[in-house]
Amino acid sequence: MYRPTQAPKLPNALYQRYAPAVLAYLMRQVHSREDAEDLLLEIFLVILEKEPMLERDERFQHSYIWAIARHKVADYYRHSAKHPSISLATVEEMIYERDDREPEQVALRREEYAQLHRLMKELPEMQREVLQLRFGHGLSYEEIAQVLAKSEGAVRMILHRALKLLRGAYNRKLAERSK
Repeated sequence: MYRPTQAPKLPNALYQRYAPAVLAYLMRQVHSREDAEDLLLEIFLVILEKEPMLERDERFQHSYIWAIARHKVADYYRHSAKHPSISLATVEEMIYERDDREPEQVALRREEYAQLHRLMKELPEMQREVLQLRFGHGLSYEEIAQVLAKSEGAVRMILHRALKLLRGAYNRKLAERSK
């Protein structure tokens, strides 16, 4: 609402007078308060660059400020059409849609992998090799038997014993933690 009074001569006075109303307008026009505040800053930077505007009458200043505000909103939508943005909250939801991608779960999984790696180092070399061939390289029992020149039954037994040792060591570590 326009109320004629004496024209403010200083940029600060102009800001004090028009910023609240312009900010309210911008907040109704754009997606977020942060964007509205950014636009408000841009509007008053334009005004500061046009010093002769400060010498004009109040009616001119009033219409000039509102014209800049409308143009900045139009620029905002023109820019957002070319460069669509996604809110941080949306991205966070997408990243953590699955619980296993949450930072805490990733850290726990890394800790478990490190523990598994330490436990595997304690196994006899043959058991480590069978585990790596089976789970690391995805070989079948028959293929592992050929690689190691062992029978398929021997490979199954070695793998069974290795898994049993790992389970036992892992369960002992879990029991120690819970104490």
